[in-house]
Amino acid sequence: MPGPDDDVLICRCEEITKGEIRRDVHDGMWTMTEIRRYLRTGMGLCQGQTCGKLVKGIVARELGISPAELEPATSRVPMRPIEMCVFANEEKEGMGDEK
Repeated sequence: MPGPDDDVLICRCEEITKGEIRRDVHDGMWTMTEIRRYLRTGMGLCQGQTCGKLVKGIVARELGISPAELEPATSRVPMRPIEMCVFANEEKEGMGDEK
């Protein structure tokens, strides 16, 4: 059941359209966490500050419920890569304390 506005970009960071969100809700993803994990909405640079309410509104509308009834997606602290030498140095320092 495509809509006339399915090409509208909702999540600019991850380039997710309204149609993609609607399709996935109809395919069985009924929680914000499922949508976030599958489509990566809210995982870009803005961390959902721009698209979060829009995505929630679309999901709620497709499910026929109030947005307040949807639980927020599980959030995690942004991570960054760590070089293995950092862990190696930490191990060496820890061994010195035990002696």
